[in-house]
Amino acid sequence: MINTYQTSLAPPPVPPRHSRSHPVLIPAPLPSQGHSKSLLRFLVGAVLLHIFLSVGGFIYLYHNGKMGLQGRLSSAEGTAAQLSSEKQETSSKILARMVVEQRPHTPAQLPTPGYLPWDMKHSVLRDINYYRRSWLTILQPGDYYVYSRVTFSKGDSQRPLASIVKLRENETGEEKTVMQAFCNLNDKSGSIRCTASQGDVITLKKGNQLSVWVQDLSLVNYEEGATTFGMYKL
Repeated sequence: MINTYQTSLAPPPVPPRHSRSHPVLIPAPLPSQGHSKSLLRFLVGAVLLHIFLSVGGFIYLYHNGKMGLQGRLSSAEGTAAQLSSEKQETSSKILARMVVEQRPHTPAQLPTPGYLPWDMKHSVLRDINYYRRSWLTILQPGDYYVYSRVTFSKGDSQRPLASIVKLRENETGEEKTVMQAFCNLNDKSGSIRCTASQGDVITLKKGNQLSVWVQDLSLVNYEEGATTFGMYKL
């Protein structure tokens, strides 16, 4: 008989056994309830601190911006007030700005020989009086800056062209020279001009009178802006 329970095939090998045992993973213990509360408190504190710093920074920037704006507004208001004060002071300043009459002159139309006549329609007077076409009368005593500009369009072959500011104590007082300027014009054709300009500080009393004198009124240039005279109280 044939033994059917035997075979030539060898049995499967037995897996080897290791001497070291496999490590066993032990789960970490969960944090205690007290530790969680401390962490939560820390996080809440950090959030509150961040909010406090943000709000504080916003208030600081807002306050500084507001103060800076107020400072700029105050500075602008101060500048505007100063300009307004200077404008009012200038508008109320005692002064005279005289413009010479521009119409042609004949001997019959001329005032006292040599004294320039002023055009009151285009001249400016503040707290200074006008007397007989040529004289200005002081109403407030003090130091005045007096200036004169006379332009000549014709020359004089015998003497230099002169512009003289004269002063007298009152309407009947004796005249004296307080300023004078000269220029030389040799060409009598009228194509060449010269200007005698001058200015000085003069102490004046109430009632004093000033005028501008030239040796020949027919030599003066009467165009607009060419010949002027004025003063203002310092």
